[in-house]
Amino acid sequence: MTAKASKHPRHIPQRTCVGCHSTQEKRSLIRIVYGPQGILLDPTGKAPGRGAYLHNQRSCWQTALKGALAHALKVEFTEQDRALIQEYMQRMPEESPDLSNPSTR
Repeated sequence: MTAKASKHPRHIPQRTCVGCHSTQEKRSLIRIVYGPQGILLDPTGKAPGRGAYLHNQRSCWQTALKGALAHALKVEFTEQDRALIQEYMQRMPEESPDLSNPSTR
């Protein structure tokens, strides 16, 4: 027997970056979660809690820290939360990668 050809393309979940408001594939963004343990970076995308998505670039994180990230997570950041996010942000590339080119994500 041969495999039946799919009539519909496979669904790829899309998410919006809190920093720049552009929509990308869920896998190309970084999820931040506010859950029972506080603020966490969620590389699996499956941690419990309210999540928000950001690109892997410092400009999106800087913009999001001005208030959009806290608003999306429906929480007020403590100094410890803000320090955790800023520490992670310092490891981000400063330049904006070409988001239309999948090889730069």
